[in-house]
Amino acid sequence: MPDISIIIPCYNEEKTIAQVLSAILEQSIDINTCEVVIADGISSDRTRDAIEEFSKAHRELYVRVVDNPKRHIPSALNTAINASSGQYIIRLDAHCVPERTYIERCINHLKSDTADNIGGIWIIKPGDTTPTAKAIASAASNAIGTGNAAYRQAGSHEGFIDTVPFGSFHRSLFDKIGLYDENLLSNEDYDLNVRIRKTGGQVYLDPNIQCVYFARTTLKSLAKQYWRYGFWKVKMLSKYPESIRWRQALPPLFVLGLVGLLGISIFLPTLLLLVAALLLLYLALVAFSVVTDKRSKELIFKEKILSAAAVIIMHFSWASGFLVSLGQLIVKKKHAD
Repeated sequence: MPDISIIIPCYNEEKTIAQVLSAILEQSIDINTCEVVIADGISSDRTRDAIEEFSKAHRELYVRVVDNPKRHIPSALNTAINASSGQYIIRLDAHCVPERTYIERCINHLKSDTADNIGGIWIIKPGDTTPTAKAIASAASNAIGTGNAAYRQAGSHEGFIDTVPFGSFHRSLFDKIGLYDENLLSNEDYDLNVRIRKTGGQVYLDPNIQCVYFARTTLKSLAKQYWRYGFWKVKMLSKYPESIRWRQALPPLFVLGLVGLLGISIFLPTLLLLVAALLLLYLALVAFSVVTDKRSKELIFKEKILSAAAVIIMHFSWASGFLVSLGQLIVKKKHAD
């Protein structure tokens, strides 16, 4: 029986799944102690063929595929956990490539009981070679663009934190706090970490635990991603409102403030000057953050413009999804009353 179960949610990932499996095969631990459980949402491309081809070529790595007919991440994770047998659970993603010591460092922390959830940082790279993809990757690690989330910053300090991406756990943790909430189609990681902390547990970030994460490649897909993040954040906060952080509240408050001022300006046209001033200040702040960001030094002028646009899209998409979801929640509560 394997000691370590590596779980991966997956749907139509024929381009990246073999890359992830190769990175697991090259880990610094004894691979015979591991199993890989891929929960596939009945992919319609060649994902399963790619997994089968890899498995035939590398029989030393035990890989299982289980069906995830619901086709969303929380159900994929739960399905994989239930199908796994290791005492340690390492969650990875089909869009990431773990650094060689990733699993070893996670397991060492878990064996030392450092915390209930151990994670590291993302090294965000472009998902394509286009200027837009490069710009999005830069924006996705920009401090202002991401609210200075520690797991997106290469210089983050080691220690206890609110949340980490993916995560690694003792299997027994899920017996204590339950599995991922399948009512949340996003923010399932944050929800799990809130439950860990509410039951007296801790979440730990080790910046030496690293994986490459490939960002979205188009502004449209980036907008959809962050709209979804904002929308489902409200669903999660309705369970744990005390878990909201300033970096999460600022974008919707800013957008709501702008909309409110524009509405009032119908009666007080002079307020349009205030709206214009706020927007100019915001654009200047975004431009400053892009120009001074270390990663943007690698970008040409056009890519810097696109990176600033990506940051703005991240903010406004997240805020819009958040406000739409919040509005739905308010209406639902009024009807319930």
